[in-house]
Amino acid sequence: MADLDWLSLAALALIAVLFVGLFLLRRAGAKFTLLTVIALVVGIGVGLLFQGHLDYVDVIGTIYVNVITAVVAPLIIVSVLSSVTSLGSLAKLRTIGLSSVFWLLATNLIAILLTLGLALATGIGKGANLELAGVDGSALTGLLAPLDEVIVGLFPNNVVGDISSNNIIAIILFTLLIAVSYLIVADKNAEKVRPFKEFVDATRRVLFKAVGFIIALTPYAVLALVAVTTSTAVARIETALALVGVLVIALVACFVDAYLVNGVLLRVFADLNPLRFFRLLTPAQYTAFTTQSSIGTLPLTISTLTRKIGVSDEVAGFTAPIGTTIGMPGCAGIWPTLVAVFTVNALGIEYTALDYVVLVVLGLLVSLGTAGVPGTAIVTATAVLTAVGLPIEVLVLLIPISAIAGTASTMANVTAAATSAAIVARRAGALDDEIFAGRAVHRDDLDDPDLPETITSHSPELAASR
Repeated sequence: MADLDWLSLAALALIAVLFVGLFLLRRAGAKFTLLTVIALVVGIGVGLLFQGHLDYVDVIGTIYVNVITAVVAPLIIVSVLSSVTSLGSLAKLRTIGLSSVFWLLATNLIAILLTLGLALATGIGKGANLELAGVDGSALTGLLAPLDEVIVGLFPNNVVGDISSNNIIAIILFTLLIAVSYLIVADKNAEKVRPFKEFVDATRRVLFKAVGFIIALTPYAVLALVAVTTSTAVARIETALALVGVLVIALVACFVDAYLVNGVLLRVFADLNPLRFFRLLTPAQYTAFTTQSSIGTLPLTISTLTRKIGVSDEVAGFTAPIGTTIGMPGCAGIWPTLVAVFTVNALGIEYTALDYVVLVVLGLLVSLGTAGVPGTAIVTATAVLTAVGLPIEVLVLLIPISAIAGTASTMANVTAAATSAAIVARRAGALDDEIFAGRAVHRDDLDDPDLPETITSHSPELAASR
């Protein structure tokens, strides 16, 4: 009993009381987005109040992330299978596939150029007087694998192993193999493979039912996760203040990219109201912010795209999963670029225009196969700095900053993936404006009115009519 942390117990008890409050608000008719925002604000307060005494609360957030991550691989398999088998032709698959990759990489390129402009304009790193002597970067070097191993690792090896490790690209490629095979057989004799299609569709409905129940827990998880994140950030703030310029530019770049850049893209290329789009996407953004996992946010991202924004199942089920491993403007674009420019300026390294062009190209390349999990930004930054010959020891000094900036980076990743999906859907004629405007519901919602409200609600009028 002497080792019992009474403050940690008090924090856990307070979290339990707040959970009851969220539940009562939900029963009183509070919307999912409002609950998530309330959880975020209250969680910050808990983190500040019980700094350093949230070990028991951390368990709650960890369990949620583990559970929601567990459904990612099955969700990707079923979503991609359902999407491709519903397309009806390989030509449509090529169109959506190429368009998805193009827009995901385009959002990353814009983020890289935005960050490069901000970093050069502010001269970040100049006069920093960094001291790298004695800084050991060998642990970061160990994160990198030879190029041939990286390429081989992108392809399926052991399906069960790929699923257990959430090797997203390998899972998608294997699933595409099965889906394309279905299209070829169905083109010759659809009746022979109809049971397969019916099985996929039925599995998708059951899985989304399960996902809906998990997503309903998001506000509670956000409260616990943001409390722990706030406590950790405050504990590191003293170290972070020494490099506050890097942190500020990272956060500014992430939020400008997430809202301003994507807002322009949505208006110009998808003809959607950015303000409404972001309001509908808010729960997914907050979940990404607190979990720092694009993969962990994927179930909520797909549900939001299909049931609230109006993106077709085919596009959402294909583009969103790919967006957790290709593009990733926050982790693969903004952070590596900012760190590279900071290093160049801080160490007084001569850099030419051609060197910066190479930096931009490498930023795009490392986004191919990036894992949407916490800590990815460190890996991508290590890869970029190693490729351009800059000392990776700087990254060791920036680890506290990276941990804080990772929240906004992940939010930017998820926002860009959702934006790309909306653009692809619009250009493919697969975006339902009635659903986006809140005047219609997704067909699955009509078939199954008992699905959790968190993924079906669109407007008070529709809720009343149902």
